[in-house]
Amino acid sequence: MSSPTNDAGFDPRQGYDTEGVMAPKQYDAVLLASFGGPEGQDDVIPFLRNVTRGRGIPDERLEEVATHYRANGGVSPINAQNRALKAALEAELAAREIDLPVYWGNRNWAPYVPETLQEIHDAGHRRVLTVTTSAYSCYSSCRQYREDLGVALRETGLEGRLEVDKIRQYFDHPGFVKAFLPGLQAGLAQMREAAGQDGKVHVLFATHSIPNSDAAAAGPRPLAAELVEQTGAAAGEANGADVYSAQHLAVAELLMAMAPEAEGVDWSLVYQSRSGPPSVPWLEPDINDAMETLAEEQGVTAVVVVPLGFVSDHMEVLWDLDTEAKETAEELGLDFVRTPTPGTHQEFVGGLVDLIGERLAQAEDRPAREGLTDFGPWYDVCRPNCCVKVMLDGTEKPTVAAVDSEVGVPQA
Repeated sequence: MSSPTNDAGFDPRQGYDTEGVMAPKQYDAVLLASFGGPEGQDDVIPFLRNVTRGRGIPDERLEEVATHYRANGGVSPINAQNRALKAALEAELAAREIDLPVYWGNRNWAPYVPETLQEIHDAGHRRVLTVTTSAYSCYSSCRQYREDLGVALRETGLEGRLEVDKIRQYFDHPGFVKAFLPGLQAGLAQMREAAGQDGKVHVLFATHSIPNSDAAAAGPRPLAAELVEQTGAAAGEANGADVYSAQHLAVAELLMAMAPEAEGVDWSLVYQSRSGPPSVPWLEPDINDAMETLAEEQGVTAVVVVPLGFVSDHMEVLWDLDTEAKETAEELGLDFVRTPTPGTHQEFVGGLVDLIGERLAQAEDRPAREGLTDFGPWYDVCRPNCCVKVMLDGTEKPTVAAVDSEVGVPQA
Protein backbone atom coordinates (compact mmCIF):
# COMPACT_ATOMS: atom_id res chain seq x y z
CA MET A 1 0.00 0.00 0.00
CA SER A 2 1.36 3.38 -0.94
CA SER A 3 2.45 5.89 1.69
CA PRO A 4 0.46 9.17 1.90
CA THR A 5 3.62 11.28 1.73
CA ASN A 6 5.66 12.53 -1.21
CA ASP A 7 8.08 15.31 -2.18
CA ALA A 8 5.62 17.62 -3.90
CA GLY A 9 5.92 21.38 -3.46
CA PHE A 10 4.08 23.33 -0.75
CA ASP A 11 0.95 25.35 -1.36
CA PRO A 12 2.09 28.98 -1.00
CA ARG A 13 -0.82 30.05 1.23
CA GLN A 14 -1.75 26.97 3.23
CA GLY A 15 1.79 25.61 3.57
CA TYR A 16 1.16 21.93 2.78
CA ASP A 17 2.06 19.72 -0.15
CA THR A 18 -0.31 17.90 -2.50
CA GLU A 19 -0.36 14.87 -0.21
CA GLY A 20 -1.20 16.80 2.94
CA VAL A 21 2.23 17.11 4.56
CA MET A 22 2.39 20.52 6.20
CA ALA A 23 5.45 22.75 6.36
CA PRO A 24 6.66 23.53 9.90
CA LYS A 25 5.11 26.63 11.50
CA GLN A 26 5.74 28.94 14.42
CA TYR A 27 2.92 27.66 16.64
CA ASP A 28 2.47 29.51 19.92
CA ALA A 29 0.06 27.20 21.78
CA VAL A 30 -1.07 23.56 21.97
CA LEU A 31 -4.70 22.52 22.43
CA LEU A 32 -5.39 19.10 23.95
CA ALA A 33 -8.86 18.26 22.62
CA SER A 34 -10.86 15.35 24.02
CA PHE A 35 -14.35 13.89 24.41
CA GLY A 36 -15.11 15.02 27.95
CA GLY A 37 -17.17 13.36 30.63
CA PRO A 38 -19.38 14.03 33.67
CA GLU A 39 -17.85 14.81 37.04
CA GLY A 40 -20.82 14.01 39.27
CA GLN A 41 -24.28 12.45 39.29
CA ASP A 42 -26.00 15.73 38.36
CA ASP A 43 -23.78 16.01 35.26
CA VAL A 44 -24.61 12.63 33.73
CA ILE A 45 -27.83 13.34 31.84
CA PRO A 46 -26.76 16.83 30.65
CA PHE A 47 -23.50 15.28 29.42
CA LEU A 48 -25.34 12.52 27.54
CA ARG A 49 -27.65 15.13 26.01
CA ASN A 50 -24.55 16.88 24.67
CA VAL A 51 -23.20 13.63 23.23
CA THR A 52 -26.48 12.77 21.49
CA ARG A 53 -27.53 16.30 20.53
CA GLY A 54 -29.67 16.37 17.38
CA ARG A 55 -30.69 12.70 17.53
CA GLY A 56 -33.92 13.19 19.45
CA ILE A 57 -33.11 10.58 22.11
CA PRO A 58 -35.39 10.94 25.17
CA ASP A 59 -33.96 11.12 28.68
CA GLU A 60 -35.52 7.72 29.49
CA ARG A 61 -33.21 6.05 27.00
CA LEU A 62 -30.26 8.14 28.09
CA GLU A 63 -30.85 6.93 31.63
CA GLU A 64 -30.09 3.38 30.45
CA VAL A 65 -26.60 4.46 29.44
CA ALA A 66 -26.31 6.66 32.54
CA THR A 67 -26.20 3.54 34.73
CA HIS A 68 -22.60 2.98 33.55
CA TYR A 69 -21.60 6.38 34.90
CA ARG A 70 -23.80 6.22 37.98
CA ALA A 71 -22.09 2.98 39.03
CA ASN A 72 -18.88 5.04 39.10
CA GLY A 73 -20.35 7.87 41.18
CA GLY A 74 -21.43 9.78 38.08
CA VAL A 75 -17.78 10.45 37.26
CA SER A 76 -16.08 9.55 34.02
CA PRO A 77 -12.38 8.82 34.47
CA ILE A 78 -11.57 10.60 31.20
CA ASN A 79 -11.27 14.08 32.71
CA ALA A 80 -8.74 12.96 35.33
CA GLN A 81 -6.88 11.13 32.58
CA ASN A 82 -6.76 14.31 30.50
CA ARG A 83 -5.54 16.41 33.41
CA ALA A 84 -2.74 13.90 33.92
CA LEU A 85 -1.94 13.82 30.20
CA LYS A 86 -1.89 17.64 30.02
CA ALA A 87 0.56 17.77 32.92
CA ALA A 88 2.72 15.06 31.34
CA LEU A 89 2.80 16.93 28.01
CA GLU A 90 3.77 20.16 29.77
CA ALA A 91 6.58 18.37 31.59
CA GLU A 92 7.90 16.71 28.43
CA LEU A 93 7.78 19.95 26.45
CA ALA A 94 9.66 21.71 29.24
CA ALA A 95 12.25 18.93 29.38
CA ARG A 96 12.90 19.46 25.68
CA GLU A 97 13.00 23.24 26.17
CA ILE A 98 9.99 23.76 23.90
CA ASP A 99 8.19 26.86 25.13
CA LEU A 100 4.54 26.14 24.33
CA PRO A 101 1.60 26.42 26.74
CA VAL A 102 -0.88 23.52 26.73
CA TYR A 103 -4.62 24.23 26.92
CA TRP A 104 -7.40 21.66 27.32
CA GLY A 105 -10.85 21.67 25.72
CA ASN A 106 -13.60 19.04 25.40
CA ARG A 107 -16.31 18.37 22.86
CA ASN A 108 -19.04 17.36 25.32
CA TRP A 109 -18.26 18.75 28.78
CA ALA A 110 -16.36 21.53 30.50
CA PRO A 111 -13.87 22.84 29.67
CA TYR A 112 -15.57 23.18 26.27
CA VAL A 113 -13.64 23.77 23.05
CA PRO A 114 -15.20 27.21 22.22
CA GLU A 115 -14.39 28.65 25.65
CA THR A 116 -10.86 27.22 25.47
CA LEU A 117 -10.25 28.74 22.04
CA GLN A 118 -11.43 32.10 23.39
CA GLU A 119 -9.08 31.70 26.36
CA ILE A 120 -6.21 30.93 23.98
CA HIS A 121 -6.93 34.04 21.89
CA ASP A 122 -7.38 36.27 24.94
CA ALA A 123 -3.94 35.15 26.14
CA GLY A 124 -2.45 36.54 22.95
CA HIS A 125 -1.91 33.33 20.99
CA ARG A 126 -2.68 33.28 17.28
CA ARG A 127 -1.45 29.93 15.90
CA VAL A 128 -2.64 26.75 17.62
CA LEU A 129 -1.67 23.11 17.08
CA THR A 130 -4.31 20.62 18.27
CA VAL A 131 -3.61 17.21 19.78
CA THR A 132 -6.67 14.97 20.01
CA THR A 133 -7.11 11.87 22.17
CA SER A 134 -8.11 9.70 19.21
CA ALA A 135 -5.54 7.86 17.12
CA TYR A 136 -7.46 6.36 14.18
CA SER A 137 -9.33 7.62 11.13
CA CYS A 138 -13.12 7.84 11.10
CA TYR A 139 -15.79 10.49 11.61
CA SER A 140 -15.97 10.34 15.41
CA SER A 141 -12.22 10.07 15.99
CA CYS A 142 -11.01 12.71 13.54
CA ARG A 143 -13.46 14.69 11.43
CA GLN A 144 -15.88 15.38 14.29
CA TYR A 145 -13.06 17.03 16.23
CA ARG A 146 -12.19 19.10 13.16
CA GLU A 147 -15.85 20.09 12.78
CA ASP A 148 -16.17 21.08 16.43
CA LEU A 149 -13.10 23.28 16.09
CA GLY A 150 -14.45 24.84 12.89
CA VAL A 151 -17.87 25.52 14.38
CA ALA A 152 -16.27 26.93 17.54
CA LEU A 153 -14.20 29.40 15.54
CA ARG A 154 -17.34 30.71 13.85
CA GLU A 155 -19.49 30.77 16.98
CA THR A 156 -16.88 32.69 18.98
CA GLY A 157 -16.13 35.16 16.20
CA LEU A 158 -12.52 33.94 16.07
CA GLU A 159 -12.71 32.91 12.42
CA GLY A 160 -9.92 34.75 10.62
CA ARG A 161 -8.33 35.73 13.93
CA LEU A 162 -7.05 32.37 15.15
CA GLU A 163 -5.22 29.80 13.03
CA VAL A 164 -5.93 26.20 14.13
CA ASP A 165 -4.18 23.08 12.82
CA LYS A 166 -4.09 19.50 14.12
CA ILE A 167 -1.39 16.85 14.42
CA ARG A 168 -1.84 13.83 12.18
CA GLN A 169 -3.67 10.67 13.26
CA TYR A 170 -1.05 8.68 15.13
CA PHE A 171 -2.32 5.08 15.14
CA ASP A 172 1.02 3.74 13.88
CA HIS A 173 3.38 6.24 15.48
CA PRO A 174 6.03 4.40 17.56
CA GLY A 175 5.00 6.23 20.74
CA PHE A 176 1.40 5.01 20.53
CA VAL A 177 2.19 1.47 19.39
CA LYS A 178 5.02 0.78 21.83
CA ALA A 179 2.96 1.97 24.80
CA PHE A 180 0.79 -1.15 24.37
CA LEU A 181 3.69 -3.60 24.17
CA PRO A 182 4.62 -4.08 27.87
CA GLY A 183 0.99 -4.78 28.75
CA LEU A 184 0.58 -7.23 25.89
CA GLN A 185 3.73 -9.10 26.93
CA ALA A 186 2.72 -9.22 30.59
CA GLY A 187 -0.82 -10.30 29.71
CA LEU A 188 0.41 -13.09 27.47
CA ALA A 189 2.78 -14.36 30.15
CA GLN A 190 -0.01 -14.30 32.74
CA MET A 191 -2.55 -16.08 30.53
CA ARG A 192 -0.05 -18.67 29.28
CA GLU A 193 0.60 -19.58 32.91
CA ALA A 194 -3.12 -19.67 33.68
CA ALA A 195 -3.88 -21.82 30.63
CA GLY A 196 -1.13 -24.33 31.30
CA GLN A 197 0.05 -26.93 28.79
CA ASP A 198 -3.44 -28.01 27.77
CA GLY A 199 -4.95 -24.52 27.51
CA LYS A 200 -5.24 -22.20 24.53
CA VAL A 201 -4.66 -18.43 24.68
CA HIS A 202 -6.17 -15.92 22.26
CA VAL A 203 -5.49 -12.18 21.99
CA LEU A 204 -8.48 -9.89 21.38
CA PHE A 205 -7.63 -6.41 20.12
CA ALA A 206 -10.66 -4.31 21.05
CA THR A 207 -11.80 -1.00 19.58
CA HIS A 208 -14.96 1.11 19.52
CA SER A 209 -17.45 -0.09 16.93
CA ILE A 210 -18.79 2.45 14.45
CA PRO A 211 -21.66 2.30 11.94
CA ASN A 212 -20.76 0.49 8.72
CA SER A 213 -21.60 3.68 6.83
CA ASP A 214 -18.99 5.60 8.86
CA ALA A 215 -16.45 2.83 8.27
CA ALA A 216 -17.07 3.00 4.52
CA ALA A 217 -16.51 6.78 4.59
CA ALA A 218 -13.34 6.65 6.71
CA GLY A 219 -10.12 8.01 5.29
CA PRO A 220 -9.30 9.33 1.82
CA ARG A 221 -11.58 8.03 -0.94
CA PRO A 222 -8.78 6.61 -3.18
CA LEU A 223 -7.27 4.69 -0.26
CA ALA A 224 -10.66 3.29 0.78
CA ALA A 225 -11.31 2.17 -2.80
CA GLU A 226 -7.89 0.50 -2.90
CA LEU A 227 -8.68 -1.47 0.28
CA VAL A 228 -12.01 -2.63 -1.12
CA GLU A 229 -10.30 -3.76 -4.30
CA GLN A 230 -7.59 -5.62 -2.38
CA THR A 231 -10.01 -7.47 -0.11
CA GLY A 232 -12.71 -8.08 -2.68
CA ALA A 233 -15.39 -7.16 -0.16
CA ALA A 234 -17.59 -4.22 0.65
CA ALA A 235 -16.33 -1.68 3.17
CA GLY A 236 -17.65 -2.09 6.69
CA GLU A 237 -17.47 -5.89 6.86
CA ALA A 238 -14.81 -5.90 9.61
CA ASN A 239 -12.25 -7.60 7.42
CA GLY A 240 -9.99 -4.68 6.64
CA ALA A 241 -11.95 -3.43 3.65
CA ASP A 242 -12.39 -0.05 5.36
CA VAL A 243 -9.62 2.32 6.46
CA TYR A 244 -10.66 2.32 10.13
CA SER A 245 -10.52 -1.47 10.49
CA ALA A 246 -7.43 -1.79 8.31
CA GLN A 247 -5.50 0.64 10.51
CA HIS A 248 -6.33 -1.40 13.62
CA LEU A 249 -5.46 -4.69 11.93
CA ALA A 250 -2.09 -3.31 10.82
CA VAL A 251 -1.21 -2.15 14.35
CA ALA A 252 -2.39 -5.42 15.93
CA GLU A 253 -0.27 -7.46 13.53
CA LEU A 254 2.70 -5.23 14.31
CA LEU A 255 2.31 -5.69 18.08
CA MET A 256 2.02 -9.47 17.78
CA ALA A 257 5.24 -9.51 15.78
CA MET A 258 6.97 -7.35 18.40
CA ALA A 259 6.12 -9.64 21.36
CA PRO A 260 8.14 -12.88 21.59
CA GLU A 261 5.50 -14.15 24.02
CA ALA A 262 2.96 -14.05 21.16
CA GLU A 263 4.61 -16.84 19.17
CA GLY A 264 2.02 -19.46 18.29
CA VAL A 265 -0.87 -17.39 19.71
CA ASP A 266 -3.86 -16.51 17.53
CA TRP A 267 -5.45 -13.08 17.60
CA SER A 268 -8.40 -11.17 16.20
CA LEU A 269 -9.89 -7.69 16.01
CA VAL A 270 -13.16 -7.22 17.90
CA TYR A 271 -15.51 -4.31 18.53
CA GLN A 272 -17.38 -2.91 21.51
CA SER A 273 -19.64 -0.11 22.75
CA ARG A 274 -22.04 -0.03 19.81
CA SER A 275 -25.16 2.08 20.26
CA GLY A 276 -28.21 3.12 18.25
CA PRO A 277 -31.06 1.05 16.81
CA PRO A 278 -30.36 -2.63 15.94
CA SER A 279 -31.53 -1.91 12.36
CA VAL A 280 -28.38 0.14 11.71
CA PRO A 281 -25.41 -2.17 11.01
CA TRP A 282 -22.22 -1.54 12.97
CA LEU A 283 -18.81 -3.18 12.73
CA GLU A 284 -18.68 -6.69 14.18
CA PRO A 285 -17.94 -9.07 15.85
CA ASP A 286 -18.81 -7.75 19.29
CA ILE A 287 -16.22 -8.80 21.86
CA ASN A 288 -18.76 -10.77 23.89
CA ASP A 289 -19.96 -12.73 20.86
CA ALA A 290 -16.37 -13.36 19.83
CA MET A 291 -15.47 -14.79 23.23
CA GLU A 292 -18.45 -17.13 23.07
CA THR A 293 -17.31 -18.44 19.69
CA LEU A 294 -13.71 -18.83 20.87
CA ALA A 295 -14.73 -20.76 23.99
CA GLU A 296 -17.41 -22.97 22.47
CA GLU A 297 -16.07 -23.61 18.96
CA GLN A 298 -12.29 -23.10 19.08
CA GLY A 299 -11.32 -24.47 22.49
CA VAL A 300 -9.85 -21.21 23.79
CA THR A 301 -9.40 -21.17 27.57
CA ALA A 302 -7.82 -17.74 28.17
CA VAL A 303 -8.05 -14.32 26.54
CA VAL A 304 -5.79 -11.28 26.59
CA VAL A 305 -7.84 -8.16 25.81
CA VAL A 306 -5.85 -5.25 24.39
CA PRO A 307 -7.87 -1.97 24.24
CA LEU A 308 -6.15 -1.00 21.00
CA GLY A 309 -8.63 1.69 20.00
CA PHE A 310 -8.36 3.71 23.21
CA VAL A 311 -5.87 6.25 24.52
CA SER A 312 -6.97 6.07 28.18
CA ASP A 313 -9.12 4.10 30.62
CA HIS A 314 -12.37 5.99 30.10
CA MET A 315 -15.87 4.62 30.63
CA GLU A 316 -15.99 2.40 27.54
CA VAL A 317 -12.92 0.62 28.88
CA LEU A 318 -13.95 0.43 32.53
CA TRP A 319 -17.53 -0.66 31.83
CA ASP A 320 -17.61 -2.44 28.47
CA LEU A 321 -14.33 -4.31 29.00
CA ASP A 322 -13.59 -4.44 32.74
CA THR A 323 -17.21 -5.10 33.68
CA GLU A 324 -19.29 -6.58 30.85
CA ALA A 325 -16.59 -8.43 28.88
CA LYS A 326 -15.00 -9.74 32.07
CA GLU A 327 -18.38 -11.03 33.26
CA THR A 328 -18.90 -12.76 29.90
CA ALA A 329 -15.49 -14.41 30.22
CA GLU A 330 -16.36 -15.65 33.72
CA GLU A 331 -19.65 -17.11 32.47
CA LEU A 332 -17.76 -18.93 29.71
CA GLY A 333 -15.04 -20.18 32.05
CA LEU A 334 -12.33 -18.14 30.31
CA ASP A 335 -9.33 -16.74 32.12
CA PHE A 336 -9.32 -13.01 31.35
CA VAL A 337 -6.87 -10.11 31.53
CA ARG A 338 -7.25 -6.60 30.14
CA THR A 339 -4.00 -4.80 29.35
CA PRO A 340 -3.39 -1.07 30.04
CA THR A 341 -4.16 1.81 27.68
CA PRO A 342 -1.33 4.26 26.88
CA GLY A 343 -2.53 6.84 29.46
CA THR A 344 0.60 8.72 30.51
CA HIS A 345 3.08 6.01 29.54
CA GLN A 346 6.38 7.69 28.74
CA GLU A 347 6.48 6.21 25.22
CA PHE A 348 3.06 7.70 24.48
CA VAL A 349 3.73 11.12 25.98
CA GLY A 350 7.09 11.29 24.25
CA GLY A 351 5.44 10.25 20.99
CA LEU A 352 2.85 13.03 21.21
CA VAL A 353 5.59 15.58 21.79
CA ASP A 354 7.45 14.12 18.80
CA LEU A 355 4.28 14.67 16.75
CA ILE A 356 4.15 18.27 17.97
CA GLY A 357 7.86 18.73 17.36
CA GLU A 358 7.75 17.55 13.75
CA ARG A 359 5.39 20.46 13.02
CA LEU A 360 7.36 23.22 14.78
CA ALA A 361 9.45 25.68 12.80
CA GLN A 362 11.11 26.72 16.06
CA ALA A 363 12.29 23.17 16.90
CA GLU A 364 16.08 22.90 16.68
CA ASP A 365 16.06 19.10 16.41
CA ARG A 366 12.83 18.37 14.59
CA PRO A 367 11.77 14.71 14.96
CA ALA A 368 11.46 12.66 11.78
CA ARG A 369 7.98 11.74 10.58
CA GLU A 370 7.52 8.12 11.64
CA GLY A 371 4.90 5.48 10.90
CA LEU A 372 5.44 1.79 11.61
CA THR A 373 2.85 0.27 9.25
CA ASP A 374 2.60 0.18 5.46
CA PHE A 375 0.24 3.15 5.66
CA GLY A 376 3.27 5.31 6.37
CA PRO A 377 3.05 8.56 8.38
CA TRP A 378 -0.52 9.81 8.07
CA TYR A 379 -1.64 13.15 6.59
CA ASP A 380 -1.11 16.39 8.49
CA VAL A 381 -3.94 17.89 6.42
CA CYS A 382 -6.95 15.70 5.66
CA ARG A 383 -7.97 15.01 2.08
CA PRO A 384 -11.27 16.24 0.51
CA ASN A 385 -14.34 14.44 1.90
CA CYS A 386 -12.20 12.47 4.34
CA CYS A 387 -14.47 10.70 6.89
CA VAL A 388 -17.41 12.83 5.74
CA LYS A 389 -20.80 12.30 7.41
CA VAL A 390 -23.97 13.88 6.10
CA MET A 391 -26.06 15.32 8.92
CA LEU A 392 -29.75 14.51 9.25
CA ASP A 393 -30.62 18.04 8.14
CA GLY A 394 -28.29 17.76 5.13
CA THR A 395 -25.88 20.43 6.35
CA GLU A 396 -22.11 20.12 6.29
CA LYS A 397 -20.13 21.69 9.11
CA PRO A 398 -16.94 23.71 8.62
CA THR A 399 -13.72 21.87 9.40
CA VAL A 400 -10.15 22.81 10.26
CA ALA A 401 -7.01 20.95 9.15
CA ALA A 402 -8.26 19.81 5.73
CA VAL A 403 -7.35 20.77 2.19
CA ASP A 404 -10.85 22.19 1.75
CA SER A 405 -10.98 24.00 5.13
CA GLU A 406 -12.21 27.59 5.08
CA VAL A 407 -11.80 28.23 8.83
CA GLY A 408 -8.71 28.08 11.01
CA VAL A 409 -6.46 28.80 8.03
CA PRO A 410 -4.02 31.65 7.33
CA GLN A 411 -5.69 34.70 5.90
CA ALA A 412 -4.78 35.71 2.34
